[in-house]
Amino acid sequence: MYEAVTRGIRIRVEPQYVDDQSSPDENHFFWSYTVTISNEGEASVQLRSRLWRITNAVGLTQEVRGPGVVGLTPTIAPGESFSYTSGCPLDTPSGIMVGSYQMEDGKGKLFDVAIPAFSLDSPFTQRSLN
Repeated sequence: MYEAVTRGIRIRVEPQYVDDQSSPDENHFFWSYTVTISNEGEASVQLRSRLWRITNAVGLTQEVRGPGVVGLTPTIAPGESFSYTSGCPLDTPSGIMVGSYQMEDGKGKLFDVAIPAFSLDSPFTQRSLN
């Protein structure tokens, strides 16, 4: 599990390699990841948008931006959490994801919340010791 806290908003990410949606012989590797956003602050916040930077094993990076997550822009009250699961395909057996959510506080002020970097490792990843 990977975790980061920004301004009282805790982001937890749990990635998982999905074998039955992957085809290693065709250089197609797929992961699901579950994100839990917990509001440990004193005021409600609304998730407005997301930014992901997805980097494969050879260093190619793609950015994904858009409104909300999985079609939703949830409002999260103090002490509450919101979870969702999404997926990420890669053409290499490993990679890394990192990003941010743009949140809006009750006064209409926007602020960014860090999504911690997390690794996407399949059973086909070659490991080396440094």
